[in-house]
Amino acid sequence: MVVLCVARHLYLAQHFARVLEQAGAATRSAVGLAEARQVAADCAPDVVAADYDLLATLSLSDWEQDDILSRRPVIAVSLTRRPGESNVLDVNGIAGCLYLPEVGVPGVLRVLEAAAAGSSVRVPHGALAWPGRTQPHTTS
Repeated sequence: MVVLCVARHLYLAQHFARVLEQAGAATRSAVGLAEARQVAADCAPDVVAADYDLLATLSLSDWEQDDILSRRPVIAVSLTRRPGESNVLDVNGIAGCLYLPEVGVPGVLRVLEAAAAGSSVRVPHGALAWPGRTQPHTTS
């Protein structure tokens, strides 16, 4: 799973990336929305982990118009806000929240997997199985 970590400054984006890598994700870091668009075009992430304050304070119209970012689940990541402390108006389009001081590696992994699963198409087991035999073609 590839996770794009986006924050207001490089130190924070790289910190998010280190934590998510401990959970087994491959990560890429970006500073701000403009760089996030460029990096997303390069790596096609499965999930975006974005700084909550970045999501809550900037206009996301460019994000919503981007072919890649607009189709990826976004996890709001914070070092200071617990999930219950977020503004209800801020969570539109957010697939989940991570409050890093309280969540361990198993919790991070659960949130990432749930977000990624929500954005993928899953074929039911056996739906595409080929029986290995053919039906005779008849013409009338």
